[in-house]
Amino acid sequence: MSFKAVDYQSLDVPAAPFAEGGRVPAFPAGAVPRHVGVIMDGNGRWAQQRGLVRTEGHRAAEPVVFDTIAGAIEAGVRYLSLYTFSTENWKRSPSEVHFLMGFSRDIIHRRVSQMDEWGVRVRWSGRRPRLWKSVINELETAMERTKQNTTIDVVFCINYGGRAEIADAATAIAQEVAAGNIKGSKVSEKMIAEHLYNPDIPDCDLVIRTSGEQRTSNFLPWEAAYAELAFVPELFPDCGREVLWRAIDEYVHRDRRFGGVKKS
Repeated sequence: MSFKAVDYQSLDVPAAPFAEGGRVPAFPAGAVPRHVGVIMDGNGRWAQQRGLVRTEGHRAAEPVVFDTIAGAIEAGVRYLSLYTFSTENWKRSPSEVHFLMGFSRDIIHRRVSQMDEWGVRVRWSGRRPRLWKSVINELETAMERTKQNTTIDVVFCINYGGRAEIADAATAIAQEVAAGNIKGSKVSEKMIAEHLYNPDIPDCDLVIRTSGEQRTSNFLPWEAAYAELAFVPELFPDCGREVLWRAIDEYVHRDRRFGGVKKS
């Protein structure tokens, strides 16, 4: 199997949302998912298929991230969560982890002006321990700069794990119980949701996983409990707004009952 050479220069600057000549699908009014999560999988395999080191797949994924953001804006998605680095990714080789930390920091630094111009509000979901301080600094700088933007909230899930998020919420609630602020018998689903990393963000409606793998890998287990799942065959560097739109089109034609019965 042969592959095209990668022209990183042409990939570097995706077309802005609603750029002249762009084609935005006409999704049914009110049917577009409010919150979409993307498990960006397959960067390493994409590189290896081309005889490149794994880190080149992560480099090729950068413009795809922003093409996906642009496509989400065009489709009318209000919240976009991107699984960037999981709590399990620390198991990878030290060299790849080192690259991913520095690359994540540099992307946020390089792209914050572009995101601000697009009306993106930058958010972060994840744990502080182990995460490089320089990454946290760039995230906090970007969040402060873009906090007034209202076009779309883009959540970078860095050092994120769904079980860790729920455990952290349980720890916070336990501390409040120990302090006498709440009764243990009063702990509810609503209370747990209020102690998640970003409690103001609504539940996830659609989770997209690239690369053909069919699992959610500890991504938003609480928030995506009733999400529709779309497993697409493309490796993430081969994706972008067209793949996002295809998944949304499938979503809008599904029957979502949330445990109820379809009305006749």
